[in-house]
Amino acid sequence: MEGKLKGMERQLQFTLLCLVVLMVACSKREAKDRVDALPEIFPDYIGVTVPRNICPMNFSVPGAEHVRVIVENDKGETLDVSGSDHIEIPVRTWKKALSDSLSVTVSAWDKEHPDGVTYKPFTIHIARDSIDPWIAYRLLPPGYEGWNHMGIYQRNIECFDVEPIIENSQNNKGCVNCHSFANYDPRDFTFHARGKNGGTIVMRDGKMRKVDIKEMSGGRHGSYNIWHPSKRYIAFSSNSTHQSFYGESRDKIEVYDLWSDLIVYDIDNERILQDERFTDSLNLEMFPSFSPDGKWLYFSTAKPVRMPMEADKLHYSIVRVPFDEQTGELGEVDTVYSTYEHGGGTAMMPRLTPDGRYMLFSLGDCGGYNLYHSESELMMMALETGELVPTDILNSPRAESFHSWSSNGRWVMYVTKRFDGRYTRLMMAYWDGERFHKPFLLPQRNPEENIMLLMAYNVPEFIKGRVVIGKNDMARMFE
Repeated sequence: MEGKLKGMERQLQFTLLCLVVLMVACSKREAKDRVDALPEIFPDYIGVTVPRNICPMNFSVPGAEHVRVIVENDKGETLDVSGSDHIEIPVRTWKKALSDSLSVTVSAWDKEHPDGVTYKPFTIHIARDSIDPWIAYRLLPPGYEGWNHMGIYQRNIECFDVEPIIENSQNNKGCVNCHSFANYDPRDFTFHARGKNGGTIVMRDGKMRKVDIKEMSGGRHGSYNIWHPSKRYIAFSSNSTHQSFYGESRDKIEVYDLWSDLIVYDIDNERILQDERFTDSLNLEMFPSFSPDGKWLYFSTAKPVRMPMEADKLHYSIVRVPFDEQTGELGEVDTVYSTYEHGGGTAMMPRLTPDGRYMLFSLGDCGGYNLYHSESELMMMALETGELVPTDILNSPRAESFHSWSSNGRWVMYVTKRFDGRYTRLMMAYWDGERFHKPFLLPQRNPEENIMLLMAYNVPEFIKGRVVIGKNDMARMFE
């Protein structure tokens, strides 16, 4: 008898579910008009190429009072979603719909179209190449606003899960910055914590410790850093960074270094390696980057000028030196990209593709921090020939910078100020080995978050998994 009652209960629940689905289906509004024009949506996902393991590409129709979106895959299967001014597609439903391409039809009701209008369908292309499931980035207010609230966070981009790796509420409100990972491994990473009880935090093979780079190096702290593929070394630039405000300029602020040097931390032997060629006052060095095979150390370098008065005369080029994995010694300097030979500018942050064939970098007019120069754009060079690869599709009239490659070398991630000129947002783009495809804004559960968030994305990095830290391990680092 009890089993029969449970069976009847399950049948009733199923019947009620079917009625709810039927009621929802029947309540779908039909637009009266149809136009041969694409909809205006935010973010602009029209014609983008995305990885097949990306989370739902939710978007809004600005000004709409009601939105209905029908997504059809190349198998003829459809997904029908409605919302007020935006859609939020359930993750599981989205993943079931993914195939090689999606046709998206948008209908919207607004003041101009009170009876609704259906727009011309657009396509979202699904690449065969997947993307690393996790990313890490810093969130902070613009540097000229304050440093009392910031953190380094990780996000699962197969869904919308976000959690902090470190927030500066854990280190006495000091700055946390300059994070990087070894070989995309979440068990091997470093970041720098400033302020009371600060230091450079190094986690290798899941074991965490705090290192006093300044004491070991004789006064030079560790700033921008990169791991050697062997996980034995971390290269740092040591920077004396300042900022000044413009009274009249297209850009609000100039960030600059009074000096910057290059040092290498030998983790195994707990020592700092210094080469006097890269620690003297004759040159500025910053943004080091190892080649994927570990045989070369790339970085930006320039002759110092009086800063900030002569910021327009500061021009960085990109060079490389051979790196001896056994000794940590640096070889002779080889120029990779000379801004003087290319007609001026300043070239920063060299990042090589995992196959070592291409170098992506940012190029501005002058200075050392392209993120603060609206003309900054991403450039790419084929290292074998020295030829530049077209990157116009990645860029905008405002600054692009802080770029990184996925572990398979098919996706690039970077920050941009294209939307409001102030808050950096996170973009991704597909590289098929020959050309870049139209970039897309990091999807959010509610697309309005990319507008309303009053924090800036900074230093995005791909990682192959979630960073796991013991409940009290981070707290012990700042005791």
